[in-house]
Amino acid sequence: MDMELNEKFNELWKKYFNNAELPIMFYYTDEEGHAELAKPESTPRCVIGALSKVRKGRSFSFNAESIGCFGGKRYLGFSETIRPNFEYFLSCGIPGKLEGERYKKSPELVKEVMKNQPAFKAPAKFIVFKRWDMLEESDEPEVVIFYARPDVVSGIFTLSNFDESEPNGVISPFGAGCSTIVQYPYLERKSPHPKGVIGMFDVSARPFVSSDELTFAVPMNKFERMVGNMDESFLITESWKRVQRRI
Repeated sequence: MDMELNEKFNELWKKYFNNAELPIMFYYTDEEGHAELAKPESTPRCVIGALSKVRKGRSFSFNAESIGCFGGKRYLGFSETIRPNFEYFLSCGIPGKLEGERYKKSPELVKEVMKNQPAFKAPAKFIVFKRWDMLEESDEPEVVIFYARPDVVSGIFTLSNFDESEPNGVISPFGAGCSTIVQYPYLERKSPHPKGVIGMFDVSARPFVSSDELTFAVPMNKFERMVGNMDESFLITESWKRVQRRI
């Protein structure tokens, strides 16, 4: 980790976003010992629930055995398997056998959705999550994740678009909460124009965040540009200062 960048962001974040919550980040590694390994059943089954401790400053690493949710394993890249009858689970269910979440209209539509899902395999044995101020020089963050209220989301959304010519510099794909903070932003890092990802619209994940919070995740290569642009962007204007007072 570039500790000069770490310190620069800390200063600018406080300057323009007051005491808004610091982001968390993740990276993949085959090395043990970068953070406490989450033991099976020691954290909430939902990855989003488990990350609540990371937001409070406790660093965790996860491997395939750490995660109890089929979706969590899949969207963190540790398994290509989906739960049995997934097309019914995500839609109408099976009477007397399986309750459906009704996030999609029909099993057939779910099958079409799954055809368009990007392929994703974890590049290493562990995924490490740390809060920004817990980073050490040996860490190599790949994605930065903000948990934020609308005014803060407005700021990082606009900053993400500051040096982009196309109108869709930020995306909000349909998916599980963990897919919008891990899978999608991780894959964006290889794009010629990496996009930010707004997420946490997943109804199943919502109980693990505050009622007025969403997430904004961005690959590190994009994040570095955003930090470099802060002092010449809208953040120095009176328009932003009016919003900043409410943060």
